[in-house]
Parts: sequence; C-alpha cells; structure tokens
Amino acid sequence: MQTQTPRYTGAAKLFHWLTALSVMTAIVLGFAMVDASPGPGQNKLYDLHRSFGALILLLTGLRLLWRLYAPPPKVPGLPAWQEKAALYLHRLLYVVLFAMPLLGWAGTSAFPATIMVFGLFELPPIVGPDRELSKLLLGIHWRLAFVLCAMILGHIGAALYHHFILKDETLKRMLP
Repeated sequence: MQTQTPRYTGAAKLFHWLTALSVMTAIVLGFAMVDASPGPGQNKLYDLHRSFGALILLLTGLRLLWRLYAPPPKVPGLPAWQEKAALYLHRLLYVVLFAMPLLGWAGTSAFPATIMVFGLFELPPIVGPDRELSKLLLGIHWRLAFVLCAMILGHIGAALYHHFILKDETLKRMLP
C-alpha cells in the first residue's frame, strides 16, 4: 500500500499562487515602468506596480497568518538538511516579500508621491518628504528585486529538481 504525501491546504495553495502571480506581475511592471517614456503611460505602470505591491503585502500577511494557523505538511523521507534549508529559505522569502513592498511604500512616500491602490483607495504616507531618503529606499528596493528574482528562480528550480530528478511528491503538494 502506497502512502500519499500530505498536501498543502486549499487556502495555502490559493495564497501561494495568488502571491506568485502578483509578484511576477509586479516584477514585469517594475521593469517596464523604468523603461517607459515619461508621461501618462509610465504613470499608469507606476500606479499598477504600486497597487500590486500593496496586494503582495496584504497577501503575504494573510499567507503568514495562515501558515501559523495551518503549518505546512512535512515531506516524508526528506533529509533533515533539506528540511532545514527549505525552512530557512521560506523564512527569507517571507522577509523579502514583506521588505519589498514596505521599501517601495516608504520610498514612494518620501519622494513624495501617492499610492492609489487599483483606483480604490490611497495608502497614507509612512514617511515624510525626503528626496535623499526616497533615493536610498527605492535603490534598495530596486536591488532587492534582483535578489527576489534569484530566489524565485531557485524556488522554481528546487521544485523542478524534486519533480523531475528526485521524482518525489514535493511539487504536487502545492499544485491545484
């Protein structure tokens, strides 16, 4: 009799995939907005990027609360070092997923510019106007985007490694 690997809850899967889609969208918008010509089109890209940043912050908070309520299932037979590595990498990913939107929000507040979230409401500024601070915070935000991209590629690579090389159930646990 074959035992089935425990899977993530439906809510955990929903948070994961909504976050993944939102992060990928924010990354594409982020690179597009800095390359766009100044004007209304670029402003719209900035507004959308900021909106997805706010959504990522909300989703990450909800996702973390859910994770504390319903911890992820363990993978049977996973070596202890891989289990520990996955735990620390997931924690680091949460730190980055919180840091990125907060840095963007603070940097935009310091610029100063407004953050209108999908045209529904405006986020309040979290720091006062300070162009030098804005430059610093948005510079860190920009550099951290590349770190996040590397982390995402590593995350995807690890999932594919487990699926195609180790042929275990790790990836299937998070699929719908």
